[in-house]
Amino acid sequence: MKKTRILALILGIIGLLLIISFIFYQYNMSPIDSSSKADIEVVIPEGMSTDNIAKTLKDKGLIRNELFFKVYLRLNNIGSLKASTYLLTKSMSLDEIVASLEKGTANKNVVRITFKEGETISDYATLIEKNTNITKEDFINKVKDVNFLNTLMGEYWFITEDVLNEELYYPLEGYLFPDTYEFSKDNLTSEEIIRTLLDEEEEKLEPYREELSNLNVHSILTLASIAELEGVKDEDRRLIISVFNNRLEQGMNLGSDVTTYYAFNEDMDSDLTSEMFNTYNPYNTRSSEMAGRLPVGPICNPSLSSIKAALNPETSDYLYFVADKNRNVYFTKSASEHEAKVQELKENGDWIW
Repeated sequence: MKKTRILALILGIIGLLLIISFIFYQYNMSPIDSSSKADIEVVIPEGMSTDNIAKTLKDKGLIRNELFFKVYLRLNNIGSLKASTYLLTKSMSLDEIVASLEKGTANKNVVRITFKEGETISDYATLIEKNTNITKEDFINKVKDVNFLNTLMGEYWFITEDVLNEELYYPLEGYLFPDTYEFSKDNLTSEEIIRTLLDEEEEKLEPYREELSNLNVHSILTLASIAELEGVKDEDRRLIISVFNNRLEQGMNLGSDVTTYYAFNEDMDSDLTSEMFNTYNPYNTRSSEMAGRLPVGPICNPSLSSIKAALNPETSDYLYFVADKNRNVYFTKSASEHEAKVQELKENGDWIW
């Protein structure tokens, strides 16, 4: 009789635990608010951890328990959730939310655009026209809008009167940070895109704000933009900028072909002519009239690593560099050494041209 009572007690406890577990399970699986129709935007960036996804969903009021969410994923062998921007509601159950994140059922009103390091504002405008209802002309006109530029100068500490120089092709070239962005298609404007990219630029530059306060930001971005296109490796870019600084100190022209391409709006795969090299243009550092001068502004939108290289270049005696067809860069101290290296690359079939 005693054993029977003990067994009954144990079974009762087990039954109670099962009931509690079932209630707990149902509670956490059910919608937070089944009557809610309001969309809640949830951004899941590339590489976001399950812990951070759970925290984001909890903070947005879409799930009740972060641990339960993570256990649910593990028990159902769900290894990865897709990065995107989602519109979810509190009326969705946990399995509906997970299904959306697993399948990548994203907000169809959101467009994702990747602006690559080294691309120009003209490249940006082409991408924007391709992916949105904004025309290339509209975007470029906004970039050149003087009233808009004056407003931005009052809002962003790194934008100065340098962007008002009338010789600039695109006043904000070099200032729009290259990255992947997501925008709502609804009523998207050129201004919204520009501000979003400037916000990212500001975030990236903020750690170096004190250092930049003693420098000319426009010049740093200009150097960074040239190094972006001239070199691939960070160590090469730091030496490339060292070469440029040395040449400027000696009153030489930078002699960078990539600035000539930009100056004459030539594709980087095309051939440059001696006439181009000798023609004055405020961007063309091959011109003798540009001796001791930087281009009037950046020639592309550089990566953070190139900006860092411009802020912290190597110290060297180099005055020349040349790259081979594999983008390896060779540095030399004299014109004769430079010409010898060029000849060597040609003889070995490594000459980039």
